[in-house]
Amino acid sequence: MDKNTFLSNIDPAALDGMYQQYREDATSVSPDWARFFQGFDLARTRYPELPGQTPAAVGDLGPSHENLAKEFKVIALINGYRERGHLFTRTNPVRERRKYNPPLDLAIFGLSDSDLDTVFEAGSELGIGKATLAVIVDHLKTTYCQSIGVEYKQIRKVDRVQWLQERMEKDRNTPNFDLAEKKEILRKLDQAVVFERFLGKKFIGQKRFSLEGGETLIPALDTIIEHGAEAHGIKDVVIGMAHRGRLNVLANTFNKTYDSIFADFEGRDYADSFVEGDVKYHMGFNSCVVTNKGKGVNLILCPNPSHLESVGPVMQGISRALIEKDHDLKPDKLCPVIIHGDAAIAGQGVVYELAQMAGLKPYSTGGTLHVVVNNQVGFTTNYIDGRTSTYCTDVAKVTQCPIFHVNGDDAEAVCHVMKLALDFRQRFQTDVFIDLLGYRRHGHNEGDEPKFTQPILYKAIATHKDPRAIYSEKLQASGAIEASLAEEMKANFNNMLQERLTESKELPKAVITSFLADRWMGYVRANDADLESSPATGVKRKLLLDIAAKLVEVPEGKKFFNKMERILNDRAKMVEEDRLDWGMGELLAYGTLLCEGHAVRLTGQDVERGTFSHRHAVIKVEDSEEEYIPLKHLQEDQALVQIYNSPLNEYAVLGYEYGYALATPESLTLWEAQFGDFVNGAQIVIDQYLSAAEEKWNVMNGLVMLLPHGYEGQGAEHSSARMERFLQQCADANMIMANPTTPANYFHLLRRQLAWKFRKPLVVFTPKSLLRHPRCVSAVGEFTKGAFQEVIDDPIADPRSVKTLILCSGKLYYELLERKEELVADDVAIIRIEQLHPLPEPQLAAVFTRYANTEEVRWVQEEPENMGAWPYMFKHLHKVKGAPSVDALKFVTRRASGAPATGSAVRSAIQQKRILEEAFADRPSAAAAKKAKSKVRA
Repeated sequence: MDKNTFLSNIDPAALDGMYQQYREDATSVSPDWARFFQGFDLARTRYPELPGQTPAAVGDLGPSHENLAKEFKVIALINGYRERGHLFTRTNPVRERRKYNPPLDLAIFGLSDSDLDTVFEAGSELGIGKATLAVIVDHLKTTYCQSIGVEYKQIRKVDRVQWLQERMEKDRNTPNFDLAEKKEILRKLDQAVVFERFLGKKFIGQKRFSLEGGETLIPALDTIIEHGAEAHGIKDVVIGMAHRGRLNVLANTFNKTYDSIFADFEGRDYADSFVEGDVKYHMGFNSCVVTNKGKGVNLILCPNPSHLESVGPVMQGISRALIEKDHDLKPDKLCPVIIHGDAAIAGQGVVYELAQMAGLKPYSTGGTLHVVVNNQVGFTTNYIDGRTSTYCTDVAKVTQCPIFHVNGDDAEAVCHVMKLALDFRQRFQTDVFIDLLGYRRHGHNEGDEPKFTQPILYKAIATHKDPRAIYSEKLQASGAIEASLAEEMKANFNNMLQERLTESKELPKAVITSFLADRWMGYVRANDADLESSPATGVKRKLLLDIAAKLVEVPEGKKFFNKMERILNDRAKMVEEDRLDWGMGELLAYGTLLCEGHAVRLTGQDVERGTFSHRHAVIKVEDSEEEYIPLKHLQEDQALVQIYNSPLNEYAVLGYEYGYALATPESLTLWEAQFGDFVNGAQIVIDQYLSAAEEKWNVMNGLVMLLPHGYEGQGAEHSSARMERFLQQCADANMIMANPTTPANYFHLLRRQLAWKFRKPLVVFTPKSLLRHPRCVSAVGEFTKGAFQEVIDDPIADPRSVKTLILCSGKLYYELLERKEELVADDVAIIRIEQLHPLPEPQLAAVFTRYANTEEVRWVQEEPENMGAWPYMFKHLHKVKGAPSVDALKFVTRRASGAPATGSAVRSAIQQKRILEEAFADRPSAAAAKKAKSKVRA
């Protein structure tokens, strides 16, 4: 027997051991081996003279049992195609595929051409019954090695593998569209191809990031919408994509009017002065389209920056919100679609982060269709230089998702795959990846020369027919359409585009509408007056106390951890003693909002307990780890509360929560970092979405970010939430920056987010040491009346006696207060600026008026001079009425530094002590003869 065959290369002892393992538990071996052993057992029933044979002995059977031995070789051949057929497909329209070994030749499996006419029982494996080897091979090649390649054997769930296998092998994975469907495919290709060519002729040299080479994306999306609505009752499709092909998708999938798209090329100014806008291929859009069979489908295209793949988690968050709000938590009525580029899906780490979130309860959207428009190049970088993996979609294997590779020139194969992928998603509620192999006809943009870096590839592309021409010729050759019909469709579409171009020149200034406008009815953009003071956010005392009582109740008959029971008892005691701490104030904010009908969603790293063990919003039963969430048991008609620990990533999770908040303005959505220092792992979301989206895309967002911040000697990575970076991005009230110092003020701050008739992102620099500070407590009365205090004055009796005014923010206040009391410095007033941006000018002006006799104003912070709030205060504080000039304002900080903090706890304590000493040094009231320093540093 040939020693290079499939079976002869397997260790006999190992094979027999695996067979015994299979006999004890069929699920303990891989699906392929399970089916192999099923076939072996079947053969034993048909050949009773082999009762003692084992699988390993099959390769050594004598001539009398040669056919039986070959049956197993055919089964091995079938499994070879199922596992590796995707490596030998015709899926690349412009390149020869790389060569992979071993090939799927008959000899590899111990077979030869002389066996082609032999009939084998193994044909039943494919659902075709007994068949000759020639028929079996043809069936396998057609199913697995033509325009469609499939990777699915990495999936460990047998039912999913079996479903795909039977579905594909039943129809040989071959499209079977009727004439009407074929004409629809041609119509969408006509739109896609002609539209791009029209733009190229009319707007020469302008960037549009053409879809040319990947135009079958348009009939692919059309198939998802049409098939989704008809076969599955899908009502919403949410799409996230980058810039390439976006204009084509807007025009020919979303039905954005051609004249408005053409007008964007004319460079019109915006009608609204408060928006800066964005380039045309970044804008969001939504529409309701009607399918060919009359069903309405809502389409949402999320706005995106140039930062590739960043929109993925955002659109997932939007999808989750709509599933909850519109579809009663049933994901089968909404289909999320992410359109990737090949270089980006392989290169951007956020893709992996999002893939790992897909199956988690807080983030599941019932599966996403990931469609890769594979140009086989990233800007100028060849695909072989852009990844180590075989395919750009190999990230899908991490979560055992099926992967389809399809030739972008075969329009029917593309649409066939879309149906198959959507059916799988609907059945198993998991992600599916579709690798649509095409090419990029031009350079990265239309003014770029690709032959500098890919001369051979672009020589081939230059003479390659577009998908419309290929499909039109195919239909004509089959007699499905006349050549005149294809030309007529093209001419009519061109004429219509020309008419819309003419009309576009008459359009007035551009208007940017929110892509989720229907979700934001009743909300208005904030003006300056709206932000000058906070609305009342107190609650009735009875409601507050009722909620407080529920927060410390646990179900009877369940044993909780002793320390947890003690914490709950301490919380009950707090209420009795009228001194509520930070954790209680936060939970009361959530509880009151829930009882008012506002949903609350809090996610992040370790948020259920809280990094510093202060929250305990989710309580575990000691013996079973069953979860109990007191916030879910406040009253019968309360709103939905979701509190979930997130995976250990910042980028994707923050992007997800930003997207969720985009679609839920009536809810409070929060994300908390484990330490504020780690927020820079999500810097792209902060820079491109949170800080700029309202000006770029005219969309509001009320996301709350909780960033633990404060210098307690824990080192450079556990001290600073990089306040200075956020403040540097602040302008025109684009975000709210707050550093509250009391539980009650934090309570009002959170409630203010939903009391406003507008929404702004809120960044809260939350404390660490204050969570258990004996003086950081609030009385019940502070929660039942009043509002958030942007500035908290010193309770000093006689402001005329104050000679030194100290301005500060955050937990440093309590250290300054302690120092003041030690020195009996009654001529010093300490003012807390609780809201850093927008700078509360009216409140600060009132402070400066009250302390008109002040001889010196000092800004005191624990951060280095080049960090914290000082750079922002230096630039803006002097503009406040009554404030000292820039030259007169003194500051006390740590020395300027490249690192946020020292790694030495001893040195940190020394630095902190110096700050406190310098804050009270050389006061004019204590040393009038001494000249005040222009700068005071620690």
